[in-house]
Amino acid sequence: MTRVEAVRDLVEAGLDSAAPDPSFDRFARLVRRHLGTPLAAVVIVLDDADVFPGALGLNDTLQRERRLQGHRSLARIVVEDGAPLVIDDITRDARARVATTVALLGVGAFVGYPIHDLRGRPVGALCAADTASRVWSAEDRAALADLAAACTAELGMRAERERARRIQHVAVRANRKSRALLMLSEAFADAGSVSDVEETLSRVAMAGLGARWTGLALLDADGKSLAYASNTFLPPGEAAAALVTPLDAESPLTQAARTGELCQFHDAASVLRAFPGASIDACTGARVVLPLHSGRRLVGVVCVVWGAAHETDDDERSVELALARYTVQALDRVRLLEDRRAVATTLQAAMLTKLPAVAGLELASTYSPAARSDQVGGDWYDAVVLDDDAAVLMIGDVTGHDMRAAAVMGQLRSMLRTFAWSQDESPATLLRLLDRANTGLGLDATGTAVVARLDRRNDPARPGHVLTWSSAGHIAPVVLRADGTAEILSGAPDFMLGVAPGSDRADHTAWLSPGDTLVLFTDGLVEQRAALTGVDVDALVQAAAAYGDGSTAALPDALVRRLVGERQRDDVAVLAVRVRHGAATRPATNADPVARSRDVGPGRASAGNARRWVDDLLESCGVASRLRRDAMLLTSELVTNALHHGELPVRLGVRVDDDQVRVAVADASPEHPVLQDPSPYAGGGRGMQLVARFSSAWGVEPADDGGPGKSVWFTLARELPVPRRVRPVAHRVGGRA
Repeated sequence: MTRVEAVRDLVEAGLDSAAPDPSFDRFARLVRRHLGTPLAAVVIVLDDADVFPGALGLNDTLQRERRLQGHRSLARIVVEDGAPLVIDDITRDARARVATTVALLGVGAFVGYPIHDLRGRPVGALCAADTASRVWSAEDRAALADLAAACTAELGMRAERERARRIQHVAVRANRKSRALLMLSEAFADAGSVSDVEETLSRVAMAGLGARWTGLALLDADGKSLAYASNTFLPPGEAAAALVTPLDAESPLTQAARTGELCQFHDAASVLRAFPGASIDACTGARVVLPLHSGRRLVGVVCVVWGAAHETDDDERSVELALARYTVQALDRVRLLEDRRAVATTLQAAMLTKLPAVAGLELASTYSPAARSDQVGGDWYDAVVLDDDAAVLMIGDVTGHDMRAAAVMGQLRSMLRTFAWSQDESPATLLRLLDRANTGLGLDATGTAVVARLDRRNDPARPGHVLTWSSAGHIAPVVLRADGTAEILSGAPDFMLGVAPGSDRADHTAWLSPGDTLVLFTDGLVEQRAALTGVDVDALVQAAAAYGDGSTAALPDALVRRLVGERQRDDVAVLAVRVRHGAATRPATNADPVARSRDVGPGRASAGNARRWVDDLLESCGVASRLRRDAMLLTSELVTNALHHGELPVRLGVRVDDDQVRVAVADASPEHPVLQDPSPYAGGGRGMQLVARFSSAWGVEPADDGGPGKSVWFTLARELPVPRRVRPVAHRVGGRA
């Protein structure tokens, strides 16, 4: 057993090689120099052969190959005896008769001293030989003994270096495994979506396993196929293949899924041999496919691909299995988060009621939850219509992002909504009532809010709305003026809700002209870490001004996209209110119809401005919203057609009575519009088709002034008029704030 271990150690140290070794060749030269022999060698004795890492004077074949197999050598006798072998005359020594190498090498005299490994076991011999008989002197033997000791030391250093290298290799692999496992335990902690899991999987497989590509395939809802989450991290030759694989197909993915066992392949060729029909990139290397199970439920599979052929050892296999476990855990957390997000989103949506229709005003809103949050936000907005001339708008943010905050938010919002409807009071008084109720009813919530009241002034000389607003620690509203400028309203905020319930609160006033837009928002829209105050309202003012005369319906979402983008850290609520132009000051009847007209200038904004003007006029006449939408659509088609195919000037006219809405667009061109039948792939030519399809009637008339121009018109049948709201009788419970 000792001899077997000694040979194994030689092999591990690389000393079984038959290649010439400069250090051991030097020992052979020293032997020849000191003893004056024609033959000298360092011989390592293995189980089935002798190798000569150092040698001089051997025959040409042996000197080149440095390996002797199938012979019993004198060096082997030295190793077996563990003692020096000294033969003055080969022909007279019985021990030499069994050595088959004597004749092969033409040896007449031989002397050999054992060389040992680190444990003192003889593993070879330092030998000298002469072609004739010779008496080895004491000086010869002493010199060879010293050289054998030095050779043993060299052998020991070689073995020690190899032992140190192996220890370092084991330590490096153990450290790499530990770091890989630590990285796995931490890497998936922040994954909040399947795409996050997929990205993390790719990153840790590259860093911890040296892989080049990865794939995450999940079992579909009916359990009949596997679908890659994406092709982003797949090998190039596989990214264009089908991302969905039926579970009964033959592929590495489905085999791992069906058997529940890891599938290992040395290279792409071995995959194709096992699965000839699989879509495999032939330029890839090794791959391993790991099934993903949550309990007994199959979740999917992970595919890890290397760039070259690769063999997996036990340490790497443990990392691969850990990768599968952490991936499953991350996917389970993602599923739980998605379920919680769905519940939170549903709850939040239930708390944000649909905005009412308000005479003379156009309302639009948006609520955007934080990008990576499964929590219910405390942001809210609301609007209460008192009558056709007054409305109360409100927006706020309750401190906290948990279910309690959501419940408190719902209660505060409901109380404020009730106060606004039942109390004919100013915004400051409504906030004071809310703050007292918050404390008196034991809610003890904290948060911010803005309440704004709009009262219409039906003065033909100066139409518009009086804005009265009050802030409980909230950022002041922004106004986008009709001329395209924007400003933040002046007025210091009072204490936030829940801080000083008995404190006085102030009202602030402003004037909103037709075309002006009031923007209420929560702080998530303007939060900036770089700003000294934590907010950047100037950016909002600039964004509102840059939006210009775009539609009110799209304004809230446009502001969120521009100011927040994808890096959203907090919930955002935005409420926009535009004062309509309100061209009509009386109901439209057959006996007294409302008729208005205006010029339409050139430019991209002309069609949008025309739509908005028609909507405002029809709204002021009490036309239902559905009919107004149809009228805006068809008006846009007529105006666009006149601007693109007609001649300036272009004039838009609207006439409203009890029965119908009539819209006419006149231009200076005599060419009549053509009702085309474009192909399904044509980019245009459908405008007049829409007019013909959705209008009650349409036609073309000569210009009113008898000139060469024309007027294209359409009519829409009216529905029953919308009843006017009546302001409730005020029930005061206290004075002004």
